[in-house]
Amino acid sequence: MYTAHPDRYADMPYRRTGRSGLKLPALSLGLWHNFGPDRPVDTQRQILRRAFDLGVTHFDLANNYGPPPGAAESALGAALKADFGSYRDELIISTKAGYLMWPGPYGEWGSRKYLLSSLDQSLGRMGLDHVDIFYSHRPDPETPLEETMGALHSAVQQGKALYVGVSNYSPEQTREAARILGELGTPLLIHQPRYSMLDRRPEEGLLDALDELQVGSIAYSPLEQGLLTSRYLDGIPEDSRAASDSPFLNSDAVTEDLVQQLRALDDLAKSRGQSLAQLALAWVLRGGRVTSALIGASSVQQLEDSVAATHALDFDSDELARIDAIVGAAG
Repeated sequence: MYTAHPDRYADMPYRRTGRSGLKLPALSLGLWHNFGPDRPVDTQRQILRRAFDLGVTHFDLANNYGPPPGAAESALGAALKADFGSYRDELIISTKAGYLMWPGPYGEWGSRKYLLSSLDQSLGRMGLDHVDIFYSHRPDPETPLEETMGALHSAVQQGKALYVGVSNYSPEQTREAARILGELGTPLLIHQPRYSMLDRRPEEGLLDALDELQVGSIAYSPLEQGLLTSRYLDGIPEDSRAASDSPFLNSDAVTEDLVQQLRALDDLAKSRGQSLAQLALAWVLRGGRVTSALIGASSVQQLEDSVAATHALDFDSDELARIDAIVGAAG
């Protein structure tokens, strides 16, 4: 029987999400790649248990996480039943819908038909009657935004979600989504953009929009699919994601210029007493504009290394200038 650590809330910082009453841990656990049937169940369970023991109260999913799609939600459902039943009210569990899940015209994007059907399936896989946050995973270019946001509002009205969010929406789409939801009476809680030292697109208006709207944010891929770790300091390892030319990281992206940039960032990290991954996570969380950063973990050790980033989240102006110079030089 699993019993949570009694001091699990002692060290993790928690940040208020926008203007809501909800606080999220500075680091949240994403179940994107490491919770399918190709990974040992014992390892998955150990990661989830250790995460909660370290104060990581937020588990982030989507209907298509696995692989195969749906597998991560099923894995979490088994873990909830085995380990976390008595701790459900201490957890924030989020899921999303937007990408392809089943054949035909109703199996992806942002229609009311798809979003609410997908949410019902997600709840079934996880063995839950509600999630804490339900997201529109991507904007639908053909479905009116009023319909997509109306479906999120309905999920709350039906008691199947406590809060709603969006992911991969532009600043303009986010403002309009917040307006529609506000008129319906279900505030937009959070936006989940891709954000890292190497991908700064949220700085091109999105973070400003979220500040104005008083909407929270949670960054995905803060380690840029593993590039911002020690793995690529000497090129492409044979067992790495880039070596396999995955859809998310191509070997062509790992140029000599990028490797030099990563080495310079690693030197800066060492001067702060951090690993490169810890530096990258701390940078995303600097200053408090980002509510939480999503981490993945294939082992307990990797999880612990990431969580240790929360021990040094402050940067001085010289460090930030050095990071900008390094990234700018490579760009």
